[in-house]
Amino acid sequence: MIVIVDYGIGNLASVLNMFKKIGVREVVVSGDQEIIGKASKIILPGVGAFDAGMNNLEQSGLIPILNQKALNEKTPLLGICLGMQLLTKQSEEGIKKGLGWIDAETLKFHPDPSLKLKVPNMGWSYVHINRQNPLIEMDSKNRFYFVHSYYVKCFNETQSLATSNFGIDFTCMVNKENIYGAQFHPEKSLKFGMKVFENFAKL
Repeated sequence: MIVIVDYGIGNLASVLNMFKKIGVREVVVSGDQEIIGKASKIILPGVGAFDAGMNNLEQSGLIPILNQKALNEKTPLLGICLGMQLLTKQSEEGIKKGLGWIDAETLKFHPDPSLKLKVPNMGWSYVHINRQNPLIEMDSKNRFYFVHSYYVKCFNETQSLATSNFGIDFTCMVNKENIYGAQFHPEKSLKFGMKVFENFAKL
């Protein structure tokens, strides 16, 4: 059973609908610790501000069960957008500590004015895959939909699974053992996102 974590912040319905569209039926949205404890795979979605996300996780009481599942039981987990940023140690967007599962921090885009780029980074971008992995093929045609003003910088480059470009090359996917993160929105990325979800469901 795949559990999409409901902690009061995130585009839960669109993620659920994408799984249904690709024929994955054993998917539920839940903020119940008992149900999350039974998950074979976990999606941590999220939109909005870093501190708000961490506050909601703390107030929901879900951090201990998420730590248990991700770190002890090694349950496959995928953080999406803000959900990926929450995997890091901290963010320039706020003062809260992140989950710290990925050796990284979250920084704000400050593009060179000469590039005339508007923050947030919004729209379709190509993604470069850094190494073989079970979620996404090493294909130069991979394109995904992004909406974000902050990006993840890995201190441990081996945890940077994929990069994209918005004035600078930045990490758009992370991975450490069973833990994955995607800065882009698979649920908005048509066939490319469908493939990521299909592969995640098979882990």
